[in-house]
Amino acid sequence: MAANRGDSAGRFIDLHSHTTASDGTLDPGDLIDLAQKSDLDALAITDHDTFAGYEAAVPHAHKYGLDLIRGIELNTKLILENGERRYLHLLGYWPSSQPSQSFLNWLEEQQQDRRSRNRRLADVLQGKGIDITLEEVEARGRTLAGRPHFARILVEKGYAGNSEDAFDRYLGETAPTFTERQSQTTEQAIANVRAGGGISVVAHPVRLRLTRETERDVLIRLKQAGLLGLEIYHSEHPPELQAHYRQLAEELGLLMTGGSDFHGALKPGIALGTGANGNLRIPREFLDRMREVLG
Repeated sequence: MAANRGDSAGRFIDLHSHTTASDGTLDPGDLIDLAQKSDLDALAITDHDTFAGYEAAVPHAHKYGLDLIRGIELNTKLILENGERRYLHLLGYWPSSQPSQSFLNWLEEQQQDRRSRNRRLADVLQGKGIDITLEEVEARGRTLAGRPHFARILVEKGYAGNSEDAFDRYLGETAPTFTERQSQTTEQAIANVRAGGGISVVAHPVRLRLTRETERDVLIRLKQAGLLGLEIYHSEHPPELQAHYRQLAEELGLLMTGGSDFHGALKPGIALGTGANGNLRIPREFLDRMREVLG
């Protein structure tokens, strides 16, 4: 479904975006409209734990001739050598094929895990005297409700000043009411993406808060487990970090990817295709290289 827009020079893409199928605020059709207005050559929809947004967007992308990429974002547990734990987001891409049935079955298990966490989180918050129910959260996020939907309700009811405050006080990993999912390890998720015919990529590595030495060791370990790529360009990566991750990917032989992590009104400072204050322009060659590797 690639658009015919000449050679790859001067063509830009976005490989990290979200719709209302997970925690974005634009429905799939509106996201495709925005991608067209933004003059993007290709777009990946990477909703959390679901392909529903991608599937709903396909006919809209066909209308414009937009190269639409099937993607997903998965929550995983990264266990460091010292036993410390980090939550690593793993991107999976199927730029020229369909995921296997075994991967779809595994994905359903992840969706059930998310729903179980949401029930427990609602119970924990209620136990602290907070007026919130699972039903109203799921009314916002449908079947794939998540912590951003909890955050919106906490803000609306005056329990938090904004989404960031809600995560700091109630929902984030360091909050007293944090409720974790029973996520698989990063290595297990990488294996499932690979067995499902996809490309696995570490998302926004800056969020792992690792030293340079530990970061390198972790990526070497994950590459040995089947990791294929590293998100170089991201809205939270300033130019110096982009240069660092580019060099790291080149040295370790990892595919380079990039995306805005667009969520619409949930993250108003991030624009599709260009990120935060225009800090992104992701070249088409990144996607071309992904397809070469799979081919």
